[in-house]
Amino acid sequence: MIRFEQVSVTYDGAAQPTLRDADLVIPEGELTLLVGPSGVGKSTLLGAVCGLVPHFTGGTLRGRVTVAGRDTRTHKPRELADVVGTVGQDPLAHFVTDVVEDELAYGMESLGLAPAVMRRRVEETLDLLGLNELRDRPISTLSGGQQQRVAIGSVLTPHPKVLVLDEPTSALDPAAAEEVLAVLQRLVHDLGTTVLLAEHRLERVVQYADQVLLLPSPGAAPVLGSPSSIMAVSPVHPPVVALGRLAGWSPLPLSVRDARRRSAPLLSRLPLAPSGAASQPAFQARGAGGSTPAAPSPRPAPAPPHHPAPPALEARGGEEVPRSGRRPGPGRLARLLRRSEPTPGTGSSGSSGGAPEPVAQVTALSLRRGRAEVLHGIDLSVAPGETIALMGRNGAGKSTLLATLIGTLAPTTGTVTVRGRTPHRTAPQEMVRRAGLVPQEPRDLLYADTVAAECSAADSDAGAAPGTCRDLVSALLPDVPDDTHPRDLSEGQRLALALALVLTGRPALLLLDEPTRGLDYAAKARLIEILRALAADGHAIVLATHDVELAAELAHRVVILAGGEIVADGPTAEVVVSSPAFAPQVAKILAPAPWLTVTQVAKALAEPQAEGEPRAGADPQAEGEPRAGADPQAEGEATR
Repeated sequence: MIRFEQVSVTYDGAAQPTLRDADLVIPEGELTLLVGPSGVGKSTLLGAVCGLVPHFTGGTLRGRVTVAGRDTRTHKPRELADVVGTVGQDPLAHFVTDVVEDELAYGMESLGLAPAVMRRRVEETLDLLGLNELRDRPISTLSGGQQQRVAIGSVLTPHPKVLVLDEPTSALDPAAAEEVLAVLQRLVHDLGTTVLLAEHRLERVVQYADQVLLLPSPGAAPVLGSPSSIMAVSPVHPPVVALGRLAGWSPLPLSVRDARRRSAPLLSRLPLAPSGAASQPAFQARGAGGSTPAAPSPRPAPAPPHHPAPPALEARGGEEVPRSGRRPGPGRLARLLRRSEPTPGTGSSGSSGGAPEPVAQVTALSLRRGRAEVLHGIDLSVAPGETIALMGRNGAGKSTLLATLIGTLAPTTGTVTVRGRTPHRTAPQEMVRRAGLVPQEPRDLLYADTVAAECSAADSDAGAAPGTCRDLVSALLPDVPDDTHPRDLSEGQRLALALALVLTGRPALLLLDEPTRGLDYAAKARLIEILRALAADGHAIVLATHDVELAAELAHRVVILAGGEIVADGPTAEVVVSSPAFAPQVAKILAPAPWLTVTQVAKALAEPQAEGEPRAGADPQAEGEPRAGADPQAEGEATR
């Protein structure tokens, strides 16, 4: 269905081809997953399939790409529209109309389909993607995840033979992502649709793939193979594969189910709980009919999460390698961000032995938009140095809650305070020192023509000394020149630049909305390192995310929103393990033992175990089994 014949793509001004020597065939009726580190040319390969490369992007394409027999060099994107449906990373750039139902019908109108056919397909797509309740909604009023589903639906209605999707689940909650992937599987298995999909969150997708197409490093030729064979050598892989590599399992498991069946020997080698895990109070559970308590008392300043920080990583040549000395470490970042005034509860200003003053306090917050009550009865307290993950379905109110904390939305009832001030009544010049928000789309903060101009404007807005923002950019993006245009940065680089702009004001409260969208695993590890350094210096962090692996690795607390209300609030280990939707892969594999991340497991395996210490999952029958990763021949054991 899709054929690449010695294809290379070189953009104007580039010294080397972005995509080189692609020679492969993607057969009809299969789901092919495209993987690789950031910057290796995945979006370029997808663009070559739908004709955007080179007709829209420019550059030089050598070789030949054919889709259903049509040569993309001689057929422009509009001439491929009946064969190829495309959804890019940014759904807003995809929309043509203003209302959901009109957007679903637009592609079919362009192809001249009969009205009766159009109506039937719109209804089918509304049901498939759970969009029926949104059919009459203006697209601008939808959450980021809802917009993503509408964008996917708009390319499904024309029934193309090939679907090209660039990170289709990046803005979706776990349940919505499962629904979208189920729809894609149905299209592949029942209708024979060919799906080519690029995704960074491999833990969601890899088990559904028929084939995996790996771009191992910039300029390297693509490698196509079975999911298990590619994951064995891929520099990017989901936690289930990382755990399999650690345990020495072969072949590597791709799903939680496969890994659970082989987890007993690994569990027998682990203690009952991660070392340093302190007992923490049970989280608050609130039923539909339960009463929401009044404003909670301030929490004590939290200890760092008991899971250790992963080694700092960077992508180099397609591999994750330890960070070299040329990159500034978190120590320098902490020095740059250290505030002149003591942080309440962490310095001399805190009361001796008492609870620190909260950085942010939300009490009985409700907020209405038109006739809809978006938030209801929200109580939340954020302590200095605490990292909180806001989780929940798309449209649950996470971004709205962040907007009230930054002051762009005023509560209908209740109160919100940040460092003793009401955000929506505080001047922006003063608020920037109290709270900073990195939005879902970091480019919303970027309006200058160069990185240097962005930094200069940030210094001026925050009243900071000239060069303050540039020092932060150097710590986060060491190799980006001053004259670089922000639009030429990768998704991860734009996020880092936006983060530097916000941190210039040294806000006590840092808010992030879907911070790992568009980031690969190496970039996410770098972000986790940065946020840990900020929390260690006393900054409070609240992040709205669908990334359960990020929450498990970073957050002290998880707050789950549903229907605009808090339904769970408590220590990360207790909240995520009790929720099938929000549990990370390691927690599902090793349940009921309280392990959340591969980092925790690796540390436990490396530490000597005390004599007589109980082990998780200890089983008399398992005592005689070979250890995970052990060589039976080397130990003189017989395999059966």
